[in-house]
Amino acid sequence: MQYQNLTYKELYDKFQWDIPKTYNIGYDICEKWSKTTPENPAIIDLLPSGKINTTNFKELNLFSNKVANYLKSFGVKKFDRVGILLPQSLQCLVSHISVFKIGGISVPLFLLFGPDALEYRISDANIKTIITDESGAKKIRSMGNDIQKELIIFTIEGNIKKLKSITINFSEINVSSEFIIEKTNSDDPALLLYTSGTTGPPKGVLHAHRVLLGHIPAFDFFLDLFSTYKNKIYNLLWTPADWAWIGGLLNILFSSLHHGVPVLAYRFEKFDALKAIQLMSEFKVTGSFLPPTALKMLRTAIPKNKSKKLFLKSVASGGEPLGAELLDWGKKVLGVNINEIYGQTECNLVLSSCSKIMKPRPGIAGPPVPGSIVSVIDQNGRKCKKGQLGAIAIKKGSPQMFLRYWNNIDATNEKYINDWMITGDKGVIEKDNWIRFVARDDDVITSGGYRIGPGPIEDCLMKHPSVSMAAVIGKEDSLRTQIVKAFIVLNKGFIDNKVLRLELQSFVRKNLSAHEYPREVEIVEKLPTTSTGKILRRNLRDQN
Repeated sequence: MQYQNLTYKELYDKFQWDIPKTYNIGYDICEKWSKTTPENPAIIDLLPSGKINTTNFKELNLFSNKVANYLKSFGVKKFDRVGILLPQSLQCLVSHISVFKIGGISVPLFLLFGPDALEYRISDANIKTIITDESGAKKIRSMGNDIQKELIIFTIEGNIKKLKSITINFSEINVSSEFIIEKTNSDDPALLLYTSGTTGPPKGVLHAHRVLLGHIPAFDFFLDLFSTYKNKIYNLLWTPADWAWIGGLLNILFSSLHHGVPVLAYRFEKFDALKAIQLMSEFKVTGSFLPPTALKMLRTAIPKNKSKKLFLKSVASGGEPLGAELLDWGKKVLGVNINEIYGQTECNLVLSSCSKIMKPRPGIAGPPVPGSIVSVIDQNGRKCKKGQLGAIAIKKGSPQMFLRYWNNIDATNEKYINDWMITGDKGVIEKDNWIRFVARDDDVITSGGYRIGPGPIEDCLMKHPSVSMAAVIGKEDSLRTQIVKAFIVLNKGFIDNKVLRLELQSFVRKNLSAHEYPREVEIVEKLPTTSTGKILRRNLRDQN
C-alpha cells in the first residue's frame, strides 16, 4: 500500500487485503528473493565462538532445498508436524523454510523446556520428526521410551552413536539442491505454536501460511512505516525474543525476510543489557522488537545516556503495557519512539501505534492495525460504549487469525462469541478508537514477556514427593510485570525450610521449563477452594 503522507484514518479506511489463493511462506521469504536478489544477505549468524556467518538468499535457498530433499527421503510429507528445537541460527531458519517447502507444519519448541513440556507437545502434535542440537537431543532422549518409539531426531551436530540420532550438516548434505515446492493454499496449515492457558495443558495454536501476510500491515506500523524505507538492504533487524515464540518468529524474522531485509541471529542464554546495546551498535541494527522486560533491564543498565552509538530507526514492544517513564527513556537513550503493539498467539499484531503518523499514548497499545477489526464487547457479543469495560475481541477475517486449536474443538468454539474472537483480556475503547488493556480475564501469568499458564507448573510440582497440593499465581513485579509464585501444602513428614523451597524451584526448572519455575515458594497449611474443590487463585492473588 502506498502511504503518501496519509493519516491513520485514511490508511485504515483505504486498506484492503490481497491474499492469494496459493501461497507458501518458504517461497515468500526465501526462493522469491533467490531469483531477484540472490546475492543480498538474508541472515547474519553470530556464532557463540564470535565468528560471523553471513548467508545470502541464493545460499539460503540451496541449503533449504537440500534439507527439504533430505527430510523427504525419511518420509516427511505434506501436513506432517516437524518439531524444531534450536536457538536463533541459520539452521533454525533453514529448518522452518524446508518444512514449509515440503508443505509440512513446523512446530517451534522452546530451548528452556524440560522433558515434561517437550513430551507433552511431541505427543499432542503427534510429532515424528525433530530437528535439534546435541543438548536438545539429550533432553528428548530423557523422555519416556513410549514417546520415542517412532521418533526420528535429526541433530545438527553431536555423537551419532551416543545420541541414537541422525546428524545433519546443513552445508554438506549429499542430496540435490533442486526442489519443487509443494503447492499450498494460503489457508493450508503451516505453523503449530503452543500457548499457555488457565486450565488444563497448553493448547496448540494452528496457523495457516497466510499468517505471515497478516503480520505485514502491523510490521509496517510498529517499525514506523517500514515499507517506505529506502535502501532496505542497508537495514538490519534483530530481536532478543526466542524464535520459538510468535514474537520472535513472525514479528521480526519472517516479516523482515518477506521484505528481503536481513536479520541478525543471536540470542543470549541470559539477557545482558550492556551486551545487547553493544550488539545493536556493532552490527548497526536499525529495527528491533524488544519485550518490556528487556527494555526495563536496558533502562536499569543504561539509565540516562547512550553508551554506544546506535543506528535504530524504530523499536516495538508488546506483551505488557509500557508506562510514560519507559517511553521517555526510550526516546532519550535509544533515540526512537517505542511503538506499542498488542496481540496474542491466536491472532497476533492487531493493535499498534506508529510514531510517524500518531502521538504515543503511554500504556495504550494503539488503534486497530489496517485490516484488523478490534473492539470491546459485552458477554452477548455487543460492542461496548467508549469507556465501558468489556472483553477485547477481534472480528473474524484477519489472515493472521488462527485456524483452530489442535485436537481441541471445544476450546476453539469457546474462543468465539458470534463473529468475534475473544482475547481473554479486559479493556476499554478510548478516544479515536484506541483500545486500552485493563486486566487479564483469567489466570494467565505475564512474566518477562512470556504468557505462562499455572496448570503445567502445578502439575509438575505435584510430582515432587513433598507436595500434597499446589497453586500458582502471578505476583506483581516491577521488572518482569509478574513473577511466578507457588503456594504449597506439604505431605506429612516434610518440614518447611529454605533447602526444600530451593529444591522445589529446581525441580520445576529441570523438569518443566527454566522460564516457568516459581521465583517465590510459600508453604501453607491449606489452599482456598470452592465447594467443588477448585482452587481460588483470586483469593491467593488478593493476599499478595
